[in-house]
Amino acid sequence: MKILLPKHLFALILLVGITYQLKAQQEKAEADFKSVMEKYSAVGASVAVVKNGRIIYNHSFGLKDLAHQQPLTNQDIFRIASISKSFSATAIMQLVEAGKISLDDDFGDLVGFKIRNPKFPDQKITLKMALSHTSSLNDSQGYLNFDVINPDKNPNQAKCYNDDAPGSKFDYCNLNFNLIGAIIEKQSGERFDNYIKNHILKPLGLYAGYCVDSLDSTRFVNLYEYHDDSKTYTLSSSAYAPRRTEIANYVMGYTTPVFSPTGGMKISANDLAKYMIMHMNYGTSDGVKIISKKSAKKMQEAITADEGYGLAIRTADHLIPGIKLKGHTGSAYGLHSTMFFNPKEKFGFVIITNGINATYTDGLPDFSRAAINSLYQYFIK
Repeated sequence: MKILLPKHLFALILLVGITYQLKAQQEKAEADFKSVMEKYSAVGASVAVVKNGRIIYNHSFGLKDLAHQQPLTNQDIFRIASISKSFSATAIMQLVEAGKISLDDDFGDLVGFKIRNPKFPDQKITLKMALSHTSSLNDSQGYLNFDVINPDKNPNQAKCYNDDAPGSKFDYCNLNFNLIGAIIEKQSGERFDNYIKNHILKPLGLYAGYCVDSLDSTRFVNLYEYHDDSKTYTLSSSAYAPRRTEIANYVMGYTTPVFSPTGGMKISANDLAKYMIMHMNYGTSDGVKIISKKSAKKMQEAITADEGYGLAIRTADHLIPGIKLKGHTGSAYGLHSTMFFNPKEKFGFVIITNGINATYTDGLPDFSRAAINSLYQYFIK
């Protein structure tokens, strides 16, 4: 005898079945991710997965604080290091769209003092070169203040330049982006951290920032550096230094490195994923336009073929076999952050760990590669 179920009951049974399958799949995904963490001795990790342009998974593993065995949560925020550069570049594109500056402008003219490679004194270093790390500047003299490259302050400023002609070669340089932060201040009239907050973070509804004292310190994730010889971790004490004295004596357009435009953003994995969706959608998220489609595409276009680097967004075709991704990484104080997305297929990943036994292949931590492939296998593929 055939039993006919009411439509609503049939739908309920179907829903329960789908829910059970999804839960089982998620449990497998989390077990696999935990095995990746164990392999690389990860302290903790927060992840967010985007599929079809929306966040479908956000989870935190491991510990926020080793000493107190405090679990990491989705609400906790990390200093994400060099992914911060993309926020600075996004701000620059806003100012370009407003007609205040051009990517072809002389970098030194925008900064306020001469920036010319003494080996190529007649060749202009442009803002675009700085954004793409082809400026011929280097970090050999440091990048935490501008005196190192200011010819009026440092007679040895020539050491800040490479032997390569401006625009000819990629050389990753943090000084580029701290100087870019100063340009944002000079052109907008707003302090760097406030500009990013008012024109990127607030419109997207993100809890994040560069100024330590503007954020809830109880949400900061401890960062740990791994020591291979002893197989132990030590706590980094300077990742969230408030630098109150420097801020009290702040000089707009010059002491900008206090906020580290090159690496000082503090944000959760979930909110970083929301920001990533904006770039995935070429400048717009949930109807909020941060930059134009043209500007977003320009940021993602590879300027250097060998490195695949655009304007603080790079192309990576070696993370997932056969898949081309756009994004950026960051590493500092033991932290490793990863933000990569596919703008065509509308999927992406944010993975932030506060401490791992880091080994590298092609300049990327093996942990990050394994973690991305684990998430891709279970949530996207």
